[in-house]
Amino acid sequence: MRRAFLPLLLVTAVLLASAPVLIAEAPLESTMGLVQKIFYFHVSAWIGMYLGIAICCVASLFVLFKSSAAADRVGVAAAELTVLFGSIGLVTGPLWGRKAWGVWWLWDARLTSTLLMWLIFVAYLMVRKYGGPGAEKLAATVGLFGSAVAPFVYYSVSIWRTVHPLTTVMPELPRSAPGMVPPMATSAFAFLFLFIVLFMARLELGREQAAVDELYLAREDGTL
Repeated sequence: MRRAFLPLLLVTAVLLASAPVLIAEAPLESTMGLVQKIFYFHVSAWIGMYLGIAICCVASLFVLFKSSAAADRVGVAAAELTVLFGSIGLVTGPLWGRKAWGVWWLWDARLTSTLLMWLIFVAYLMVRKYGGPGAEKLAATVGLFGSAVAPFVYYSVSIWRTVHPLTTVMPELPRSAPGMVPPMATSAFAFLFLFIVLFMARLELGREQAAVDELYLAREDGTL
């Protein structure tokens, strides 16, 4: 994994540098104009967020049923990145919405459920850090609850009446606006690789923290 880190970092840097160039050259959307280009970062951030949720869900199951310390570190890393990429989405969304809807925020189904899901993963991190003994299993339960909310967030635009664009926008993009596909793909892969690089770095930090904790415990027990 350590050997793959540097190549992945280089690929991520190239993609992050290329995405703005392609986005700048992408065609303007007919109704929203220049502000629509936030779309490329907004959607890409959600891709990273949902990936973090999926990883946290699997890790939480291993924590609950296998009491795995390694899975706990994976879950924490994934939850932190879920909050990070979710924050990007929650910031870029209102910037886009201000132009599209005339207001910064609407309490419709998609926006409200997304904010609540983001708060659940913030709660996961708070519980894991300040919950005391047994916090890892309590946090894992919170992580599973947040993961269960995720499908409702994704399909909320189809289930309820909402001003947010439908999930069919992305699949229809090659047919409706082929000129937007290259910048969208580049931005999505840039965020995906950024997620992987940050995830690998956070896992390595978690392993080092665990090793330091073991040394402290060994010193207190007199075995060091």
